[in-house]
Amino acid sequence: MAKSGPDKKSPTDHVSGQSNKPLTRPAHALPFQKVAEELGADTLAGLSPAEAKRRLEEFGTNDLGDAEGVQPLKIVIAQVANAMTMVLILAMAVSFGIGSYIEGGVVAAVILLNIVVGFFQEYSAEKTMDSLRSLSSPTASVVRDGEAKVVPSGEIVPGDLVEVKMGDTIPADLRLIEAKNFETDEALLTGESLPVRKSENSVFEDVTGPGDRLNIAYSSSTCTKGRAKGIVFATGVYTEIGAIASALNKKDSKVRPVKRKPNGKAGPHRYLEAYTLTLGDVIGRFLGVNVGTPLQRKLSKLAMLLFGIAIVCALIVLGANKFVSEREVIIYAVATGLSMIPASLVVVLTITMAAGTKRMVQRNVIVRNLKSLEALGAVTDICSDKTGTLTQGKMVARGAWIPGLGTYTVEPSSEPFNPTKGDVRFDTRVPHDINFKPSSEKDGEKGVGYGEIVSPTDLLARSKSRLQEFLAVASLANLATIYQKNGGWHTRGDPTEIAIQVFSTRFSWNRVDLTTGENSEWTEVAEFPFDSDVKRMSVIMSHNTTGDNFAFTKGAVERVIKVCTRYYKADAPAGENNEVSMTDEFRDEIIRNMEVFAGLGLRVLALASRKIDASVRVSEDTNRDIVEQDLTFRGLIGLYDPPRPESAPAVRSCHEAGISVHMLTGDHPETAKAIAIEVGILPKNMERVSAEVARSIVMTATAFDALTDDEVDKLPVLPLVIARCAPSTKVRMIEALHRRKKFCAMTGDGVNDSPSLRRADVGIAMGTGSDVAKDASDIVLTDDNFASIVAAIEEGRRIFDNIQKFVLHVLAENIAQAGTLLVGLAFKDARGFSVFPLAPVEIVWIIMITSGLPDMGLGFEVAVPDIMMRPPQSLKTGIFTLEFLVDMVVYGLWIAALCLAAFVLRVYAWGGGELGQNCNNEFSESCETIFKARATTFACLTWFALFLAWELVDMRRSFFRMKPGSKKYFTQWMEDVWRNKFLFWAIIGGFVTLFPTLYIPVINHKVFKHTGISWEWGIVFIAAGLFFAGVEAWKWGKRVYFRRQAKKKTGRQWKDMDIEERVFGDYLGGSGSEESIVAANGRD
Repeated sequence: MAKSGPDKKSPTDHVSGQSNKPLTRPAHALPFQKVAEELGADTLAGLSPAEAKRRLEEFGTNDLGDAEGVQPLKIVIAQVANAMTMVLILAMAVSFGIGSYIEGGVVAAVILLNIVVGFFQEYSAEKTMDSLRSLSSPTASVVRDGEAKVVPSGEIVPGDLVEVKMGDTIPADLRLIEAKNFETDEALLTGESLPVRKSENSVFEDVTGPGDRLNIAYSSSTCTKGRAKGIVFATGVYTEIGAIASALNKKDSKVRPVKRKPNGKAGPHRYLEAYTLTLGDVIGRFLGVNVGTPLQRKLSKLAMLLFGIAIVCALIVLGANKFVSEREVIIYAVATGLSMIPASLVVVLTITMAAGTKRMVQRNVIVRNLKSLEALGAVTDICSDKTGTLTQGKMVARGAWIPGLGTYTVEPSSEPFNPTKGDVRFDTRVPHDINFKPSSEKDGEKGVGYGEIVSPTDLLARSKSRLQEFLAVASLANLATIYQKNGGWHTRGDPTEIAIQVFSTRFSWNRVDLTTGENSEWTEVAEFPFDSDVKRMSVIMSHNTTGDNFAFTKGAVERVIKVCTRYYKADAPAGENNEVSMTDEFRDEIIRNMEVFAGLGLRVLALASRKIDASVRVSEDTNRDIVEQDLTFRGLIGLYDPPRPESAPAVRSCHEAGISVHMLTGDHPETAKAIAIEVGILPKNMERVSAEVARSIVMTATAFDALTDDEVDKLPVLPLVIARCAPSTKVRMIEALHRRKKFCAMTGDGVNDSPSLRRADVGIAMGTGSDVAKDASDIVLTDDNFASIVAAIEEGRRIFDNIQKFVLHVLAENIAQAGTLLVGLAFKDARGFSVFPLAPVEIVWIIMITSGLPDMGLGFEVAVPDIMMRPPQSLKTGIFTLEFLVDMVVYGLWIAALCLAAFVLRVYAWGGGELGQNCNNEFSESCETIFKARATTFACLTWFALFLAWELVDMRRSFFRMKPGSKKYFTQWMEDVWRNKFLFWAIIGGFVTLFPTLYIPVINHKVFKHTGISWEWGIVFIAAGLFFAGVEAWKWGKRVYFRRQAKKKTGRQWKDMDIEERVFGDYLGGSGSEESIVAANGRD
């Protein structure tokens, strides 16, 4: 919340339209120059970082004070008021009720310990999630010290110079200083359903209402059109939205509404229905079955199922003892029930997810929706943008063609933003007559076939007017800024426009120089921003000397030449009209030249212009179709956006993981195809692709959108590259993938991308994208890098694996405990009562020591080596695969069998079968055999449960060979167990705490109902060896089985298949996709 200084009014006294620190008049009643002066703001360079920091300390953060943050009391209540704790409380109450005070006291201690440990773990997780929420909060583009920076909206201060564009959320109340075709949606504030056009030069009376202040952009409103700059005059609770924050903070009611008739009345049954549903919702929230992520709800339901099984087990115990009301029978029933309760399951899941999201941040991925963590591991297809995601987004103009003059090429330099670096070559030939691919590297260095090196000054001197007219469009139909400061070149704007501006600046045609200053040559009249539907942008500029208006247009080549009617066939002095009419033949010539540039991987734009008739009045309200017509074609410019070095390895990693990568780009098909081959999205050996598949593998959006859904479904394959892609095409692509039962991730950054981001299974927004896109997404990439998507998928798979491991550990342990106790019913003493093979306190102790912390350790486990060399898992089966279920039963029964064998050996082989008298309640000489057998069983179960956690680090590989290819045949397992120190110390801690319970007098006899053992450790060690032997034999059997299954169906394993067969199997005419999934199950 904003702070109040001694010279400022409190928020309750705040006057609408005023600043945090009151101005002489409200901001809307002052010219923007006066507002900037009173706020000490700079309308060109913005605040300095030091001044911004000082103001942040003075005025406080830019928020409404509605963030609850982490609330410890709520966490404590949640720890107590949950189903699992309530079950333990019930067990404690039963224990106390029947006079088993020791058992009741131990359960009470366990409850207290669970609450304390759970509180600190949940508190840590909440703190992590709270910090992640702040990372995913809206950002704003501010200018500080002349450089554009993206900062969290909370760090905006009065006096900041803010730039907004279409799709951005306004971060604070702004007094506009520049507005270009700028409209905002203020429905949240004023209720106005239509966007409001803004104007920076208007000034209004003090009493003007918020809805009529057309020179103000309000905090939390959204830019729906155009762009603007403004000075922040109010932040936090001093904004207009801050004045009504209390209304916005109103929580949604959790009470189900009563269904009423049209006349507003409702019968008694409707009230009963609403109350019943509300009560059901409350119970569901309490049990956790209708809140949280799908997996959290599924595990909560599993816990309820296990609770039901626990009741059945307790009834079996009572039934086996003829339902007598003896205390020892009841406490045995309670202990058996508790053995099936997975007390730590949901808590460990929450902590694992919180830790996973924290790791994601370190890999440049911000998770906005926790369910996406579960979904990432199931992604089968990624639909990605090209520019800035697969490529660096740092464009450089590498080629240009001007009709009647020739072809210009720019040599690469180490400083792409420096217009004085890099030679310019000129060739009078058209691009399709030039060999841009030298026959040797040596020729390439010499520039053979590229023309001669000529200085920009000489090129301007040689040109009579055509180069100058081309440069006028390049520099003026352009919103980027390039300037020199402190000996270096700085840029601001879109990468595409920066590259074009750098090119024109080489020839001393810089937009800033042409449009600013007292003797500026041009003045901007109107701007028509880039539209993804028409794929063009235009500006109207007035020539200050003649007063004539000109339209300058750039955009996609096909869209620009469609509205061109003339071109120049040869160079001529300015004013000399030698225009010729545009013909279809010349349009084909333009396309041929464009395809040459595009084949080099260049993004090609067309430039055009025209003089506007003096009788036509133009403004930003003019229909752009009137402006963008009858244009004169000026030439082509080719921009190179080099692929990121990490893109090709990342795409290959996707292919190895069985994930198809689709490129959906606005570029020309040849440009997209060249980049797609370079990064590996398209197969290298395209000659193996059939003609029918080749037509589908690369398509334009026009061709794809022209197909009906049925025709799309009949395509042999879905396209890997869609060029000239529109936002609606992305939605159709997602729907087509869904009809083919694919699970897809989609990237996007613009306002129009929000429908596809919402429709995708995982919506991925770019960190530099619009706030609207981020709000529609599940995750945000802070570095806009495709490799980060792959990292997110790898992390999602790791989290999925680890959840599967600790759930398997919990359930296998439950089966082992329940199996031991239920079979133990057969051991009956002389009174006919069952003798515990494990005492109730031992069961509770095992649950506490071997479940919580080791399971958390499994949740923190690193990814297994082959995690990105297997196909995506199915979300339909989730973690409960057939392999999981069989493992759960096998491990559980194997541990139970070993524990029972240890008990039987000690009692019958070396104890004479002596079951003693009243050994469930107290120690006596006759109970020594039972107490020692019980201690032996207790030691076995404790150790096996702990060792099982280590064995589950990899569900198939041997515990002793978890790293394939390692040369450390006998010591590798030591490094593996030490790598996860949390799991290591959790297991060692459980291992060590066993001994005090066995040997401390009173505690061993009175509490745990066992006694210290000596030679019996031999049984424990032998059983431990058999445990490892059994588990390792089972894993070996699984490996052999899956390898044979894979070879039986495909003749090879996943790792032995060529990577193009794994991913491009369908495209190369084989059945690679189905075979590859089978083969993957046969991995080592």
